Amino acid sequence: MPAERFRVDVEGRALELSNLDKVLYPDAGFTKGEVIDYYTRIAPVLLPHLTDRALTRIRFPNGVTGGSFFEKNAPAATPGWVRTETLPAPGSSKGRETIDYVVADDLPTLVWLANLAALELHTPQWKIGEHPDMMVVDLDPGPPAALRQCCQVALLMRDRLADDGISAYPKTSGKKGMQLCCPVAGTQSSDLVSDYAKRVAQELERAHPKLIVSKMAKNLRPGKVFIDWSQNNAAKTTVSPYSLRAQSVPSVSTPLTWDEVEAGAAGKRPATKPYTAGEVLKRVEKQGDLLAPLLDGGPELPAP
Repeated sequence: MPAERFRVDVEGRALELSNLDKVLYPDAGFTKGEVIDYYTRIAPVLLPHLTDRALTRIRFPNGVTGGSFFEKNAPAATPGWVRTETLPAPGSSKGRETIDYVVADDLPTLVWLANLAALELHTPQWKIGEHPDMMVVDLDPGPPAALRQCCQVALLMRDRLADDGISAYPKTSGKKGMQLCCPVAGTQSSDLVSDYAKRVAQELERAHPKLIVSKMAKNLRPGKVFIDWSQNNAAKTTVSPYSLRAQSVPSVSTPLTWDEVEAGAAGKRPATKPYTAGEVLKRVEKQGDLLAPLLDGGPELPAP
């Protein structure tokens, strides 16, 4: 039986939506229509964090239990009004010299992507043609460490970065870890940003060896929090704030307040649970975009 299709107008762009009743999160009964609704409603705070950034998508056409694939290149049937940017692709697994990236600058593009079951949205720390304007510190707990320990490390990292005049803004990854997002000047290379993040991670590891590890070897991680400074490599991406994640429930990479992180570090629940799409919409209605300061720029990082 052919899929039922619906023609809609989104800010003057004609879109054809399909399979709106298809369940993409089986454990929660969360459908593709609800995914599209979430991305439509979260767009005012999400889009500023996607603007001018090359977008990597993870698509789940048969739902979160039905397999997935990464997509960097614009698909063949991309509408002509969708912005694409051709960028070099060093080390491409498919041997490409360039990739035609999608750039999600507007609501029609976001709805089009949601209709393709692009549940997860990932961006680099740089805008197209520019140096990084954000440093990301990824905190990955090695079991039995969990989000509580991530919160403890986040506080240590926040205070250390503050010594260098750098502000940090926390968010959950939507999975087991969290990230700190730090606005920087956008005048320094990704290598310099990555080197700085590595130095700080190593410094904190020396000060707190039972809690923190800065080396990538997985055998060193059990019971500790890995500070992944390599996320600042120019070729890497980080899940965007407000992006859905492919979990049993429609969890979201959720901005947090530092009060919530402090509560999480103390073992209280709010910062150590996954926030779902509906909860995040309510949080934004009440709090606005907690990561809005990322859009205002930041300082240069100190040289070694």
